[in-house]
Order: sequence, then structure tokens, then C-alpha cells
Amino acid sequence: MPQPRKIYLLDPRRLSPETIAVAFAKTSRSPSTFQEIADELSDEKSADFHEKWVVGYGHSSVAEHAVLHIALENVSRLSVECIESNRLASYTEKSSRYQVWDPDHFFVPKELDSHPLKDEYIVLNKRLLDHYQIALEKVAEFLKLKEPLVENESERAYFQRIRTYCADACRYYLPASALANVGMTINARALEYAIAKLLSHPLLEVQAIGQEVKTESQKIIPTLVKYANENHYIKESLDFFKPGENLEKFPIEKNIDWFTFVNCDADGETRILAALMFRFGEMSFNQAVRMVDALASEEKEKNASHLLGRLGEHDIPLRELEYASITFELCLDQGAYFELKRHRMMTQTPQNLTSRLGYAIPLLIEEAGVSAVFIKDMNDVIDLFEKLYSFNPHVASYLVPNAFNRRVLVQMNLRSALHFIKLRSAPNAHFAIRRIALKMSEEIRLRYPLFANYFMPIYGETWQSVSSKFFSRLF
Repeated sequence: MPQPRKIYLLDPRRLSPETIAVAFAKTSRSPSTFQEIADELSDEKSADFHEKWVVGYGHSSVAEHAVLHIALENVSRLSVECIESNRLASYTEKSSRYQVWDPDHFFVPKELDSHPLKDEYIVLNKRLLDHYQIALEKVAEFLKLKEPLVENESERAYFQRIRTYCADACRYYLPASALANVGMTINARALEYAIAKLLSHPLLEVQAIGQEVKTESQKIIPTLVKYANENHYIKESLDFFKPGENLEKFPIEKNIDWFTFVNCDADGETRILAALMFRFGEMSFNQAVRMVDALASEEKEKNASHLLGRLGEHDIPLRELEYASITFELCLDQGAYFELKRHRMMTQTPQNLTSRLGYAIPLLIEEAGVSAVFIKDMNDVIDLFEKLYSFNPHVASYLVPNAFNRRVLVQMNLRSALHFIKLRSAPNAHFAIRRIALKMSEEIRLRYPLFANYFMPIYGETWQSVSSKFFSRLF
């Protein structure tokens, strides 16, 4: 008689993550149930198993069953970039849109201990956060005149709406040194590499975070991250690929293009439709390509409509949409980059955060009458950044506020792009990232006309209208 189906959870309150990982791993060779396997295990036996199979023989996939939830508090927003650079993890962080920073809530790097620029660094960070507070008040006063209470809107809802408008504009003041909290959920296999990246980072703060994450994790998974150490390959790459003497032959271009199309899969539409035929048929992929090439335009449009035209609000498109990719070079403000980096199902290559690509000024900052102070503060940042850069370019990045622009190379498949555009072009998205999403939509529709209708923004905005409505200056 076949056994009845059973679906159940292994209780993480009773079993350690390492024990759960072993229980799942042993099912490949044991006829016992998961619960029976788990009942025979102890933390010591589990550690021995991982020492032999995961560490000794490299069966690292077993470690993916051990999952940790890690709380990181009062870490700089600059360090958050490294913390959140792991694709196979989940994060929630303190939002610059819905929370307000206190004036002394910023990080002072140990690299500046006994350095003559330390006091100047502290004074300017305090001034940025003091003026951030003042700007919040001034923008709120202006908005209460410009945006009165609407019909049927409660006082609470009105307060939240005004506060969000204020935070969206005034977050441009926040420096990368501002302290944040981050919650991370990650499996042990990914965590081992995450710790190695932290320990290999050029900033002392990030290295210290890596050591603390390792120490805390070993209390729960003593074996699986035991050998997570500094990675010399990562560290040496940092030095080897610096431009160095090549800058004499190829000096850095001063003109700034905020959005540059780099390349795309020219036959991407054909490959997507062929992949669908391959999946649901019995032909080879090359035969499927020939079949798609032989289709009339109307038939191709019908297939595209069946793939994307029937998607409900919460539906996810079939994975075959991933067989076409597109690459862009972006120059976006640091606040927008902080939202972009959360989309980890794409490849992102950011340059170091500097003050050398200019800065954006939200229109509300100008309308509220605080743009002169804002400009003075940003120019003072530029001056001190260059002084700090001469000492340590990585430390200099702590000083740079969200207003400053940053270059990022981004490659994404069309499935990831569709998700990004849908999410980030919505009215509740911050205007800076909406501008990016709307421009991406335009570029993808131009280069993939068969799918153009399905990448069309649905809220009537364009990147040009967002630029003029929300910014008084972009560089």
C-alpha cells in the first residue's frame, strides 16, 4: 500500500538550523521520514555531519537548508551596500521615505581617528542632518499651503501624505554615513560568501560587521560559517583593476549622459517565442527558432499577447521571458540607487560613490525656499570630499549625500525588467526611481517592438514629465 501524503514543518524552535539542514540532506540516502531523521540527531552529530560532508567534501548545497534571520542595527548606509549585495538573501531596511533621522545619527569611521580632517567631517555631517531637519519643517510649512486637506481625508492620512512628500524631497540631504537598521534572511551557504565579502571590504566598519556577523552566526550554525574568511581574490581585484596609468591614454569623460543604452539581444523576441515552443512542444530549439522565423507578424503578435496580454495584477510571467536581455548605463542619484540595488535578479555594477558627477535638487527644496542653503551644503561636501579622497577614497564616500549622482551598469532580462517597470513606475514609487523606470520602459519598447504594449506604463507619466515636475536640477 502506498503511504499517505504528509506535508509538515520541521520546528525551528526545537531544532537548530544545522540539524534541519542535516535532516533534509540525509533523505537522499535514508528511507526514514524527515522527522525520524531529525529525532535521531543532536547538535553535535549535526556538526560532525557538516564538517565531513559540507566542509570536507564540498557538498555546499546542504548548507542552503540552514536559514538565519540576522538583525543589524546602527550600521552606515554605505555599509548597507555591501551587506545587501548578496543575490540569494532577503532584506528589509530603514526607509528614508518613512522615517526621519536624528541629527547625531551618523557614523564616524575609525580610519579618521587622529586625522586632522575628523573634526571637519563631524561638523559637516552634523550640519547636513541639522539642515535636513530644518528642510523637513520648511517643506512641511510650504506643503500645508499648497496641498490642503482633501475631501474625506482624515487628519492622520493628511499628516502621513505631507510627511511622505517632505521625506521624499529632504532625503537628498542624507549622507551615506547616516545610520540604518537592516534585517537579513539568508541561508548558510550564501552567508558564508556574504561574510567573506564583508571581511574583504576596504572599509574597517564593513570588516568589523563581517566579523560580528560571523561570531553571531556561529552561535546558531557553528560549523557552516566556520571557514568564512577574508577572500584574497576579492581584495586583489580591487587593486588590479584600477584604471591607473590607462587614465593618461583614456582620460575620464566630463560629459554626463544620465541614461545610455549599451546593448541588447537583437534576436531576443525570436528566442523568447522559440523557448516557449521548445517548452510546450517536442522539437529542438533550433527547429523552434526556424518555426518562429516562418511565422507571419500577426502570429507572432498573437503569441506575444498570449504570453503577456493575459497577466493578472499579481501574475508572474513565464520564465521564458528571461531569454532576452538588455543593458543600460545609468547615472542616477544615490537615493534612487538605494532603491535600484534592492532588485537583485539583475546584474548591477556600481562605481564608488563620489561627489564628482553633480547633484540633484528636488523642486520642493527650491519652492520651500531652502535651495540656497542646500546648494551651499552640497558644495561644501564637494570640497571636503576631495580632501578626504586624497587620504582615502573609500572613507570619502561616507560624506556623500543622496543628492549626488552615481554611475551604475545594469543588465537585466525582460522578465526582471517587466517586474521593475511595473513596480517602480507606480505612483507610490519615489519620483527619482519612477524616472528611471519610465526611461527603461521607453528604451525596451523601442528595441523589442513585439512586446512594446506590455511594457507601457499605465499611469500616464513620462520620464520627461517626472523630471520637470519633481526636480529643479538634475546634475
